Amino acid sequence: MAGVLFRTWEVGAREFPDVATVADHVGVEHLVVTRHALVREVLADQETFRPDNALDAMTPIPVTALRILTHHRFRLPPTLANNGHPSHPAIRAIVADALHPKRVEEQRAWLTGVVRGRVTRLAADLDAGLPVDLYADLAADLPLLVLARLVALPDAEAAVVKEFTRAALELFWAPVALDRQLALAEIVGRFHAVLREFAKEGPGLAADLRAHTDSLDVVVGALFFLLVAGQETTSQFLTLLLHRLAGEPAVLDGLRAGSVSVDDVVEEGLRLVPPIVTWRRVASRDTVLGGTPLARGTSVVLWLARAGRDGAVVPNPDDFRPGQRGSRRHLAFGAGAHRCVGAQLTRMEASVVVAETAALLHKADVVRPPWCPDNLSFRMPDAFVIRRR
Repeated sequence: MAGVLFRTWEVGAREFPDVATVADHVGVEHLVVTRHALVREVLADQETFRPDNALDAMTPIPVTALRILTHHRFRLPPTLANNGHPSHPAIRAIVADALHPKRVEEQRAWLTGVVRGRVTRLAADLDAGLPVDLYADLAADLPLLVLARLVALPDAEAAVVKEFTRAALELFWAPVALDRQLALAEIVGRFHAVLREFAKEGPGLAADLRAHTDSLDVVVGALFFLLVAGQETTSQFLTLLLHRLAGEPAVLDGLRAGSVSVDDVVEEGLRLVPPIVTWRRVASRDTVLGGTPLARGTSVVLWLARAGRDGAVVPNPDDFRPGQRGSRRHLAFGAGAHRCVGAQLTRMEASVVVAETAALLHKADVVRPPWCPDNLSFRMPDAFVIRRR
């Protein structure tokens, strides 16, 4: 089971115990937790299970790659996901204010117009017999465009930001060969340097963070993580949700008839194809979890996607049934002190995309399903191509 950590979405829901020790590709043991109640228990107990290892590279970064990062003054101090210190609540509050549900909802009308325009063009291509890529031509940059409006991110080509964020996800969460590590370190380091310049004088969230701290590294670190978690995960989720919907004709019919709620579809999608598959914690002391002893320093991998398919929570764990009992109890956004501050942003974006795009999936064949590379926590689909039947 050495490779199971990197393709957890391909492992059947009933093929894995509640708690199991699995060795990864470099021989480090991780305790993998699958049961909903145990995953929530870990997330809620920040004292016993700290977030310090959340951004640790799964493939140890060699000195040669570290030199590249250092050249660009790359540093990731504890700010958000990896911060178990007293500084976390204040930093989180600043970011949460930028992503306040009221501000998020104010973007709905604008986003609906953008999506509707893209769907009109995609529908014309489908009617003309052409294939369309719902990742590249619809979902890839939408969350980035919304995030930029909310937090006054610097004007940059979407392709540049996407290259950086996907490179970061690969560098820190994937099994990577040395030559690839060097290339990724250059991409991540170069963009980090650009982000550092913006952090010095940028408006919006950057200015709010500067007012809170004298550490430029903290400002850069928070912006760095937000760029990854605030948009890349959502574009991945939108792609995977649309792919799942393409195989659910009854749900599509219900959406068209109005008998199925868009919001219920989004929640069921978050349960079945969450934007983050696993997340990590580290035991701060000797303890016991679900009857399994853990030594201090044990890496704990929380299988969020598997927890969403726990039969103790939902009666039909593998079926896409919007509105079924327990559907909204998923842990796609985590829980506790580190629950995702952008949860409402993802929900709003997904509801707009489902409402405006579902019609494209009627009488459409999947030409190319999303392919996802090996990765501990992120699926990173590369395309989703359909054609009119």
